[in-house]
Amino acid sequence: MLWVVIPALNEAENLCELIPRVLDSARTVDRGARVLVVDDGSTDSTFEVMARLVDQDDAVVSARLRRNLGKAAALEHGFEVALKGGATTIVMMDADGQDDPAELPHLYDEIERGADLVTGARRKRMDRFVKRNTSKLYNAVTGAMSGAPGKDFNSGFKMMRAEVARGVAPMMYGELHRYLTVIAHWQGFRVTEVPVEHHARMHGQSKYGLSRFWRGFVDLLTVRFLMSYQHRPSHLFGGIGAVASAVGGLILLYLTILKLTGETLGDRPLLLAGVLLFLVGLQLQLFGLLAELVVFGARRGSRMHHD
Repeated sequence: MLWVVIPALNEAENLCELIPRVLDSARTVDRGARVLVVDDGSTDSTFEVMARLVDQDDAVVSARLRRNLGKAAALEHGFEVALKGGATTIVMMDADGQDDPAELPHLYDEIERGADLVTGARRKRMDRFVKRNTSKLYNAVTGAMSGAPGKDFNSGFKMMRAEVARGVAPMMYGELHRYLTVIAHWQGFRVTEVPVEHHARMHGQSKYGLSRFWRGFVDLLTVRFLMSYQHRPSHLFGGIGAVASAVGGLILLYLTILKLTGETLGDRPLLLAGVLLFLVGLQLQLFGLLAELVVFGARRGSRMHHD
């Protein structure tokens, strides 16, 4: 069963037009398709609009968060509802009307060919100059750091199998929803892209701001760390700590030799640097071991729970 999950924040005017179009297109793929709108704490008439749409068609489903928790939280809740409702394929798309519902069959064709997650790569972006160009830089850096295939990681128009949604759900917090393609790729799922049409926002104002651009790069480092060192944190912290301690130890050895030859060391900045590097390196190694204990405890607890 196909479920379309649409997070919405103050998009009442758009939802009136968008939902019937999404439902019509989704039914060309699956006659039993459902469209779920997750109201992310809207303060406009989104709740009333969705109540009317739900009354008009049983295939429209509405969920409401009590306050604005962000797009990742709304998607996580939407995925949970869809999976409980028997979804085998899940689509995520925005409520501003920029994603074209008519492209749903094209995304589904790639799923039928064996893809696990398909991103709708926008042919020509109908966004402001700043948003277009910051997104290009974001996509280039994401591709270089992650190794995931694709050119439009930032697209919010995606279709995935149910097992992908379950796999990425634990990472749906903060603003990590922008890296679903990267996360799915690192988890071993087959990801791909198809070119899609992109439209200007129908009504209202964009929620995009420059702060999201900078937060995106911080989130990329977070995802990179979690995917690479989630089960072996001591390899990162212990490795850096060992190098720092070794450099600090060599500095202190050198200064010890100088001291034995009669030179004074109290006014040498190198002494402070050597002590600092050695102690910080030792702390990082201990931190890595503590992180390993946390990972071991979590894995052991998970296995005991399954048993």
